[in-house]
Amino acid sequence: MTLVKRNGSLLNQLPSVFDDFFNQHLFNWNNSNFSNTNTTIPAVNIKETAENYEVEVAAPGMTKKDFKVELDGNLLTISSERSNQKEEGENERYSRKEFSYQSFLRTFTLQKEVVDIEKIQARYENGLLYLVIPKKEEAKQKPPRLIQIS
Repeated sequence: MTLVKRNGSLLNQLPSVFDDFFNQHLFNWNNSNFSNTNTTIPAVNIKETAENYEVEVAAPGMTKKDFKVELDGNLLTISSERSNQKEEGENERYSRKEFSYQSFLRTFTLQKEVVDIEKIQARYENGLLYLVIPKKEEAKQKPPRLIQIS
């Protein structure tokens, strides 16, 4: 239980109630692209085709060396760690130097009975990391077939 101290009458509390509602519910469009530390987590598109699941991770400005794609059991993890530091010369003095460190981690649970985990492929191209996760033959959607009536 959380105790909250309120001063004044109910009328004084109404703006606070409305502010909380509008700030937390109306404008929170369930955008989960920000972590608790307000760092950006790359957006992900997942598309299902008859043959595969296709995952696209938006990560402009990165290279394929910045990513780590790992499969542990049925957990597929996409992560990245990158730091940028500008080197200063011997005779240079600086009054401000900002470090840049970016990292993210996205984890997806795969159904082993549906996907062929041995054939997962990944490539990075034009700011997008692409993963192709093939379906097992028995999980692929079959076209309708006509059953003869005897």
